[in-house]
Amino acid sequence: MNRSMRRKDRLMNQEAAIELLMRGEYGVLSSVDEEGQPYGVPVNYVFDGLETIYFHCAKEGHKLDNLKTNPKVCFTVVGDTQVMDWKFTTAFESVIVFGIAHEVEGEEKYQGLRMLALKYSPDYEEEFNKDIDKAMIPTQVMKIQVKQLTGKELKVDNKE
Repeated sequence: MNRSMRRKDRLMNQEAAIELLMRGEYGVLSSVDEEGQPYGVPVNYVFDGLETIYFHCAKEGHKLDNLKTNPKVCFTVVGDTQVMDWKFTTAFESVIVFGIAHEVEGEEKYQGLRMLALKYSPDYEEEFNKDIDKAMIPTQVMKIQVKQLTGKELKVDNKE
């Protein structure tokens, strides 16, 4: 996948796109099932800053069924938005990632869970270190190997 962006005037520089992916609260994971039906689901995630996104989930379900059939995914994060009613548009920032999703095990699974815990519960490191060991068995950790990352934005200007 290497489709170019239509509105190049809204292309976010790569550094800003990575920063948005780092700070985003959740992303929407999009996949397709064996019949080609699209499925998008919001997930908590963490980006390692380089080329991997981790998320966790139950050990069975719709998204995992889809990923077993076709591991190609699209992952979208939306940052700040502001409706600019006086201009009939919306200021926004977003990132779209295309990649391949895979299950992780062992040390990588542990590190993925740890990174997620540090992102979402940084003040409870001692507690989550204990809980990660408990979560290793019933929790599935997946990674998305980033193949393409593109950011897009429309900046806010003052109301005229």
